[in-house]
Amino acid sequence: MLLALILFLITYVLMISLPKYRYIIAISAAVIFVILGIMPLSGVVSAINWNVLMMLTGTMGTVSLFIDSKMPNRLADWLQNLSPNVMWTAVILSLFAGVVSAFIDNVATVLMIAPVGLALAKKLDISPVAMLICISVSSNLQGAATLVGDTTSILLGGYANMDFLDFFFMDGRFSIFWAVELGALVTVPVIMFIFRKDRQDVDTVELTKVTNFFPTVLLLATIVLLISASFIPNKPELTNGLICIGICLIGFIHSALTGRTESIKTALSELDYQTLLLLAGLFVVIAGLTEAGVIDEISKLFVKVGGSNLFLMYTLIVWGSVFISAFVDNIPYVATMLPVVASVANTMGCDPTVLFFGLLVGATLGGNITPIGASANIATIGILRKEGYEVKNKDFFQIGIPFTFAAVFTGYLFCWFVWGGI
Repeated sequence: MLLALILFLITYVLMISLPKYRYIIAISAAVIFVILGIMPLSGVVSAINWNVLMMLTGTMGTVSLFIDSKMPNRLADWLQNLSPNVMWTAVILSLFAGVVSAFIDNVATVLMIAPVGLALAKKLDISPVAMLICISVSSNLQGAATLVGDTTSILLGGYANMDFLDFFFMDGRFSIFWAVELGALVTVPVIMFIFRKDRQDVDTVELTKVTNFFPTVLLLATIVLLISASFIPNKPELTNGLICIGICLIGFIHSALTGRTESIKTALSELDYQTLLLLAGLFVVIAGLTEAGVIDEISKLFVKVGGSNLFLMYTLIVWGSVFISAFVDNIPYVATMLPVVASVANTMGCDPTVLFFGLLVGATLGGNITPIGASANIATIGILRKEGYEVKNKDFFQIGIPFTFAAVFTGYLFCWFVWGGI
C-alpha cells in the first residue's frame, strides 16, 4: 500500500510541475502500476470508464462542428446588440459564456466568446483584460451545471450513475444545476461593481452569418437524447457515450456529404486527445489505489478529521476542494476524490450525494481563484498575451477571488440545505 501511495504522490507532483505532459505522466504511472502488480492486468479494461471517455469524445466533435458553423458568434453578436452600455455588455457576455459552458467545454466557450470581448474593447479603446477574465470565470462556474458541461460533471455522472435530468432534479429535490445557477446570479453584482465606471454606449454590430445550421440541431439532439435516455430503466452502461459518439458521427457524415470536409479535419485535429489519455491513465491509477487499500485509508483520515459530523465533513470537502483547485487542475483532483468521497460516506453510513455535490461545487467553482486553477483561465491569459496584454496576478485576483467566494458560498449553502438533511 505504501508503494502505491508514494507512486501516486510522485505522479501528482509531476502532473502539477509539468502540466504539458500530464497525459504522458498519467499513462506512464498506469503502466508502472500494472508492471509492479499493484493493478492487475486483467482489471485494466474494466477500470477505465469507457462511457465517460465516449461522452467526452463525441461531445468534443459535435461542439467543434457547432463552433465552425459560426452560430455561437451570431448569438454573441445578438446579445451585444441588446446591451445598453459597456457594463451590461460585460454582464451579458459573462452570463452568456456561462450558459454556453453548461453544454460546451469551458475552453471552447472562451475561444468562442473572447474574440467578441476583444473586438468590443478595441472599438471602445479600453483594456479587454477585465472583460475576458469575467468571461473565463463565468464559463468555469457553469461548467458544473449539467452532465455534459464539464469533464468534472461527466466524471461525477459516470461514477454516481447520474443521468442528464439528475443534474436538475433528483429524488424529488432540486439538484446541482440550481446551486450553480444561484451562484451565477450572485456574481452579477460583482461584475457590475468591476465595470461600474464603464457606462459608454455600445454600437450595434451586424449579425455573423451562420454557415451551417445542422450542428446546432445536432447539439440540441444530443441534449434531448441524453434526457430521453434518463427514462430508460436498466439501460446499458455505455448508453450516454454511444449517444454522444453517434451524434458526432452523424455530423461528420453530413459534413462529408455537403462538401464540408475541412470541418471534419478541424474537429478531429481539435479533439483533446491529451485529456482523454490523461483520464484513461488516471482511471487505472485510481483503481490501483483502490486495490491497494489506499482509498480506504485516505477516507479514514477524512473521517478522523471530520468525525461523525456530516456538516463538518461536507464543509471540509467543499472548502478543501476550493483551496486545492486554486492550484491544481480540477480534472485529476475530482477523478481522485470521487472514490474517496464515496468511501467516506460509506464509513459514515450516510448518503454520498451531498458530499459529491460539495466536491463538485468546491472543485469546479473554486478553480477561479488563481490564473492557473482552470484550463479556461490559462487559455484566456494566453489570448490576452497574444494581443499584447500581460495579466498580473493582482488583476486576476481582484475578479477571481470575490467571484469565487460569492458563487461557492451560495452553492455551499444551497446544497447543504437541500441535500444535507436539514
